[in-house]
Amino acid sequence: MVVSVRRHQHAHLPRRRSGHTTTVTIGAEPFCLTANQRDDGSLGEVFIHWGKHGTSAAGLVSGYAIALSLGLQHQVPLADLIRPGLGQFFVPNGHTDDPEIPRVRSPVDYIARRLAIDWLPYPERAALGVYTLTERVQAASTWLEAHCTVPLA
Repeated sequence: MVVSVRRHQHAHLPRRRSGHTTTVTIGAEPFCLTANQRDDGSLGEVFIHWGKHGTSAAGLVSGYAIALSLGLQHQVPLADLIRPGLGQFFVPNGHTDDPEIPRVRSPVDYIARRLAIDWLPYPERAALGVYTLTERVQAASTWLEAHCTVPLA
């Protein structure tokens, strides 16, 4: 009997890395999303902070960030990692103070959309159905111009 051991390839991050932090309010709840990049400019790890340290909510979003980061470390494509989170529905939800993503169904939905907008090229985002507000307005204007017989102005 032959037993083979499969080793996972890890994409190690440098000790000092670049990234950015996005703060957003969903409903009345403030969130902080930090995304750090690898040397090649791709997304390497994610941190999410919500609410008071030690609460269930803080632990859940922290666990989600760890799962995303481990997937990225094992070179799972970002689109595959965020696809399940798109459209997830739970509170808090509704309006945000992010002008590119004015409304979400949950914090996980926001995180998935924000990561897609910041880190995926347009064709991959479009395949997931993730668009900025500007892109949605532009698409609607193009559709109206093509289908309306009455001038809009």
